[in-house]
Amino acid sequence: MTASFSPEQVAYLTGERRLGRLASVQPDGLPHLVPLGWSYNAELGTIDISGRNFAATVKFHNVERNSKVAFLVDDVLPPWQPRAVMVQGRAEAIPASQDTEGEPTEAMVRITPERITAWGLERAPS
Repeated sequence: MTASFSPEQVAYLTGERRLGRLASVQPDGLPHLVPLGWSYNAELGTIDISGRNFAATVKFHNVERNSKVAFLVDDVLPPWQPRAVMVQGRAEAIPASQDTEGEPTEAMVRITPERITAWGLERAPS
């Protein structure tokens, strides 16, 4: 089952640049949680994560073994207004390749949402 982002969630994800946090599952079953850069892929409705030498990272290898992940983007507006979008779903570890023009592309993890939970987005910034 695939979930879709609401317009408010898309506005939050595409607004001010924020760090995300990816939780993946290690081979021993423990969660692995890291802050990272990411992008919202409007065409596919996914969260795409990449970076320098990305295929060598623990998070990439975790996703290769177990596709279950959680991803969180959050912040807090003053005085105390927490906001967040949490995505739970399946991720795909996509190896580096070449695009249609033959240019190299970086390895990436692409998250397809199965459940999206958000809070605090109805509050306008002060």
